[in-house]
Amino acid sequence: MKDSSALLVIALVNGLIHWQIFFVFYSAAGLSQATSNLVAFCVAAAFSFYVNALYIFEPGEPWRGYVLLNGLMGALSYGLGSIGDALQTPAWIAVASYSLLSLAMGYGFFRFRSFRGHHRI
Repeated sequence: MKDSSALLVIALVNGLIHWQIFFVFYSAAGLSQATSNLVAFCVAAAFSFYVNALYIFEPGEPWRGYVLLNGLMGALSYGLGSIGDALQTPAWIAVASYSLLSLAMGYGFFRFRSFRGHHRI
């Protein structure tokens, strides 16, 4: 996988940004878990897209799959926050659940992207 260490650092910083923004909007601004999780996702996704464009993506590489992944992840972030709101669970459960799913789905996406076209024997 291309630049696995760079992807790991980007993912960790993305998670840190997401958690910080989530708790600022949830605690300080008083927004719901769903809205806070979606806002945090949007900020962290913007960071990740910019950094991936600088260090990971190749010029001319198709970006539709990445945009589709981000759309799905945005819906997932809002959905998990909505579940947290409905069940009145502690806010950290929604953001932790999202972070774990985000890491798994991001890893799967980049693994698929990296090995697409390469056949293992």
